[in-house]
This record gives sequence, C-alpha cells and structure tokens, in this order.
Amino acid sequence: MRRNNSITDVPGIRVGHAQDEQAITGCTVVLCEQGAVGGVDQRGGAPGTRQTDAMYPMHLVQQVHAVVLSGGSAFGLDAASGVMRYLEERGVGFEVGVARVPIVPAAILFDLGIGQPNVRPNAEMGYQACLNASDQPPAEGNVGAGMGATVGKILGMGQAMKSGIGSASIHLGRGIVVGAIAAVNAFGDVIDPQNGQIVAGARSFEMDGRRIGAGEYFADTLAMMKELTATGQLRFGRRGRGNTVIGVVATNVRLDKEQISKVAQMAQDGLARAVRPAHTMLDGDTIFALSVGKRYADVNVIGAFAAEAFAQAILRAVRAAKPLAGLPSATEK
Repeated sequence: MRRNNSITDVPGIRVGHAQDEQAITGCTVVLCEQGAVGGVDQRGGAPGTRQTDAMYPMHLVQQVHAVVLSGGSAFGLDAASGVMRYLEERGVGFEVGVARVPIVPAAILFDLGIGQPNVRPNAEMGYQACLNASDQPPAEGNVGAGMGATVGKILGMGQAMKSGIGSASIHLGRGIVVGAIAAVNAFGDVIDPQNGQIVAGARSFEMDGRRIGAGEYFADTLAMMKELTATGQLRFGRRGRGNTVIGVVATNVRLDKEQISKVAQMAQDGLARAVRPAHTMLDGDTIFALSVGKRYADVNVIGAFAAEAFAQAILRAVRAAKPLAGLPSATEK
C-alpha cells in the first residue's frame, strides 16, 4: 500500500483543488465515487454547511459520493453544485428511480478578509476541482480551500498569519490506513502537540512604547484573551468573525453510520490538540468522516488515530503555507 502521508493513501479517495490566485480563494473536493459511509461532527459555533443532516445516523441515505471544502463564506457552498454536476454526468448518485442524485455535503471557511471579497468559489470552480482530482498526494498550503486561509486573528487581520490546507495519513498495519485533510482558518493559534509551542498564530506588536502580546513574536491568543478579559477590553467585534477549521478523515475500515460518526467526533480531539482555543463561537469547526473499505478494525482505534492524523494535517497546513497578501507564514516568520 502507498505511503504518501496523505488522505489519498486511503484506496478509493481522490482529491482535487481549484483556486483563484488573484482573488485568493478556492475549493477542494474529496471524491469517493464508489460511495462511502459518511459521518460528520460540527463543534464550532459559526458553521457554514450543506447537506450534513443526511449524514447523521437514523437518516435514509447511507453513502456520500464527495465532500466539498470551500472558501468564500456561505457563498462558497455553491461549489458543491459543480461537484454534483460532475458526478451526475458520470452516473454517480443515490438512486431515486427517475435520476441518480449525488450526495455531496460541504462546509465553508471565511476568507473574504483578504483578496477580492466579491469573488468566491462557485459551481464552475467546484467542477474544475473534480477535473483536477487524482489519487496522488494533494498539494498543500496556499491551494484549494486553503488559498485564503489565515490563523490568529484576536488582534485583527493585520496581526494574523497565512495558513492553508494540509493532509496526513497513519498506517496501522494489516493494510489499515487512516487519512485526513484539513483547511485551517482558525481564530486561535496552531500548536505543535509534541512540544506545546505555537507554530502559527496572532503576532505581537509594539504600540505606544509597549509590547502587545505575551511573546516576542507570537501574542499567544489564550494569554491575550485572559489579559483583555482582566482589563475589560475584550471586544471581538468584526475581528472575531469568520473563522473555522474544516476537513475530512477517511479510512479503509468498514464502519456503519453510527461508527463513522463516532470517528468524526473523535477526530475533533485532534483539532483541539493542534488549535488553541478550539470550538469557539467564532469558529465553524466541522469534520467529515468517510468509510470506504472492507477491512476490519475496532472503531475506537480508528477514531483515536483519526484524531492523530487530523492534528498532523493541521500542522502540515500551516507549515506548507507561503506568505501572501502581506501576511507572513510559519516558513518565513
């Protein structure tokens, strides 16, 4: 089995990106055309999603055929229409007698704060992402849904850092693999769980002869929240709007809807390890989970390593990002 350290290590998964580099926005599609048992877990207080209800247990539809991750705020949900068209042209979808209806859940992130806010991913961009899809390791950083992603916005966009999209996989033996892809647009900071150090996030600065922020370079969002609360100055306002981490975990282990929903839930632990703070009312934090195989493993094991893979994907997203729109990245901070 291939070991490319990406979600495409999972057989049956293809990933495609499309983006507008001038407008600084884009979308990513995770294709599973043969059908995948899907689950979803949404933890943040500001989500933007489409067709997620069908993924919950006790609902009729048992499989999904693609997942869309998109920039453009709620406008970007239109990218899923292009993915549906691509799949319908190929006879992929849920059989309803008179047609096959592709099941394409989607989630968006807010990237209107940089680039051109009046240009967003649309159906054509979603269709193009499908045309670009392959089972090779997907590009990371400033591509697809990560094109306009940023992190660390407690001090405003001017003190934020460029982020992106990243992918990772973990092989568990006996041909069992868990993979993840994450578009990282968090309000908070991205942390390396191995050492607790900030990798990318809000940056400190000098004002009126004193340093704003807890560190020499990083402000430390959690420390700033404490300081601003203590002084009565915490006002999120517009600078607190439009954040989220969205992504997909996948495995070639055969799981039912209840089990794969549990995997999505457990994968959120990886988000919480790598983003501080996570799951705020300012973030949309949504993770999809896909079961595309017939191998056997305990759902607790798959969920545990889904969390690990998702945390790794988050770190790769910020480490692969390049400076853009005046914002530094982890590679050139």
